Amino acid sequence: MDIVGFLKSQFICHLLICYIFIVSGLIINFIQLFTLILWPINKQLFRRINCRLAYCISSQMVMLLEWWSGTNCTLYTDPESYHKYGKENAIVILNHNFEIDFLCGWNFCERFGVLGSSKVLAKKELSYMPIIGWMWYFLEIVFCKRKWEEDRKTVMQKLLNLRDYPENFWFLIHCEGTRFTEQKHQISMQVAEAKGLPKLKYHLLPRTKGFAVTVQCLRNVVSAVYDSTLNFRNNENPTLLGVLNGKKYHADLYAGRIPLEEVPEDEQECSNWLHKLYQEKDAFQEEYYRTGTYPAVPIVPPRRPWTLLNWLFWALLLLYPLFKLLINMINSGSSLTLASFAFVIVIASVGVRWMIGVTEINKGSTYGNNDNKQKQK
Repeated sequence: MDIVGFLKSQFICHLLICYIFIVSGLIINFIQLFTLILWPINKQLFRRINCRLAYCISSQMVMLLEWWSGTNCTLYTDPESYHKYGKENAIVILNHNFEIDFLCGWNFCERFGVLGSSKVLAKKELSYMPIIGWMWYFLEIVFCKRKWEEDRKTVMQKLLNLRDYPENFWFLIHCEGTRFTEQKHQISMQVAEAKGLPKLKYHLLPRTKGFAVTVQCLRNVVSAVYDSTLNFRNNENPTLLGVLNGKKYHADLYAGRIPLEEVPEDEQECSNWLHKLYQEKDAFQEEYYRTGTYPAVPIVPPRRPWTLLNWLFWALLLLYPLFKLLINMINSGSSLTLASFAFVIVIASVGVRWMIGVTEINKGSTYGNNDNKQKQK
């Protein structure tokens, strides 16, 4: 196939993937809206239904990683801990260096059967994003404005609401608060020096208050903290657009299971514990850069078929009427109708590209730049 033909075929694939994701996502959001009537009647049924509906959306993203791009994911962990993954509630601490680190986190949630019920501590702006942000609203995701004086009460209430959640869940948290960049790292280490904290080479200083409150509110509900460090082989810098283009990556994830009983209850002691953990994470990162591996047993969790089957279901459901409509438009011979149809499809593609843009590092927030500067004043 010549270059022009290849580009055209790739562009068509992008349009179809975007169309399926946008339309199916909005349909699911619409269904979720109607589930609100269940909340005052049977809250746990509402939650179980929304876990399944959320899976229909998030699993499409995981499908792109696992099946479309063929990205390989290797887990480095203790075999004894491995058998507990997916069978208990856990707080997952993940480093925040890559555009697709959240997607790799979802991938491991999927492999252990907790994707539909997985939670995150996310910035408030994401709650307004169609499809994923709206999906998170019905999953009772904890949103914050990243102004702790305003957030504390809201975050605590949201976390306490999860104490009776009927499904096993992983609560994913990026303690650094924002994605790593060299500029943010430089500013963060200036704060470390000013506060007399040990400097980190590969991480930003962790935001300890959110983690301490999470541990406090979920104690006796969550069994463990999973200390996770993600890297990609061959110094790859993966992007969500690369995944959409079908580019294959190889992710390596270290996960260490720490029983929650080992995390101090006192807020200051918990803060010190987290700082020490990040020093250990820095050492793991150093080891990975030096050897290309982690000091743990490599395991490849089996890939499950449900993400692909879910995507095929929506593809069959939505592509047939699309192609039938397209054929009818072609037969009608109306250039205006065809142009309108093409415009709608392109808008769907632009919408997905916009959501991708939210994840891009060079378009990331300035949270780590400005906030830390203010703390030094």
